Amino acid sequence: MLCDVSKVHTGYGIMPKVTHTSDDENWGKIGSSKKIHVAKSLTQKGGFASVDHILERVENDYWIIQVDEFQSWMLGFYKFVGEWKTIPIDENRTTVEYTYWLHANKPFFYPFNWIFAKTFWKIYMKRVLENVRTMAYNEEPYLYE
Repeated sequence: MLCDVSKVHTGYGIMPKVTHTSDDENWGKIGSSKKIHVAKSLTQKGGFASVDHILERVENDYWIIQVDEFQSWMLGFYKFVGEWKTIPIDENRTTVEYTYWLHANKPFFYPFNWIFAKTFWKIYMKRVLENVRTMAYNEEPYLYE
């Protein structure tokens, strides 16, 4: 969560690659936010795409973030809420549980939302976690301290 997000969200299918963030001076503190910028894709014009907010955070334990203010239509989704939990296994190993809730408010799209969440989103988030694992193994530096 305190890393270079462009190395985590590298794009996949209709999901564009995150290029950078802005307005992120306080990122890491509860109540802070940052703007997410993405590359051009089939679903995004490129540039400012959404805002990430920190709702809860306990250092070395868990984060709860919310992604909203989407600048493109997102299949009826109006926010994503994610919970990131770290569970120490031993001195050199930690398990990460990453749970996302996708919130939609257009009943007509609920079947499409369900299919999207159970297929594409699940695959995409596995790729995201694999990127995080690679960064951890490569001992990537934190972006914020």
